[in-house]
Amino acid sequence: MSDAQERAWSELAPQYVIEVPRDRAVTSILPDSEIDPATVWGRDAPLVVEIGSGQGHAIVHAATSHPDTDFLAIEVFRAGLARTMLDADRAGARNLRLVEANAPEVLQHLLPEASVDELWIFFPDPWHKKKHTKRRLVAEGFGVIAARALKDGGMLRLATDWEDYALQMRGVMSVAPDFEASFEGEWAPRFDGRVLTAFERKGARVGRDIRDLSYRRVARS
Repeated sequence: MSDAQERAWSELAPQYVIEVPRDRAVTSILPDSEIDPATVWGRDAPLVVEIGSGQGHAIVHAATSHPDTDFLAIEVFRAGLARTMLDADRAGARNLRLVEANAPEVLQHLLPEASVDELWIFFPDPWHKKKHTKRRLVAEGFGVIAARALKDGGMLRLATDWEDYALQMRGVMSVAPDFEASFEGEWAPRFDGRVLTAFERKGARVGRDIRDLSYRRVARS
């Protein structure tokens, strides 16, 4: 990290970063490490979680635009989290928390069941080489993990600029029994709650189609 990012981590992490018990890996979460969102954020409010928040452009914008909603950024790269904290601090976003951890473990072990109102996955790593595609987040079994964390009626929002990953996402979610599509046709309209970032502009500029998908968590039986 840069000197500024190191300082941000030292000075701002106590306010923004959720410290979690680790399992074997440095970004793992020990099972049975569940948090109480009302205690972490100091209130009862809708909770939006972004997986792979990167440098935080989308979630900081969302947090400052919606002060009555709580936000959680999940990211494994500390430099990105440090940049997120710097921007959040400048913007006065006090409703944002961050966790440095693997996303599936956050959904499985850290967040209580049915605690999340919206789950965002915007432009996840496509692992575009054929030998690496098995590392993709939205793959077989992901629907079960996401469904656990989401409230009944909660939303899962996806976006990618890699066509084959978009098709994979749609295929995975089309057979996830706990979800139903909240759009008609092949793709969802662009989610207007997602700020247009330089990353998204770059994808469009080089000719990639931006694909959005959205799914609603069905009621538990």
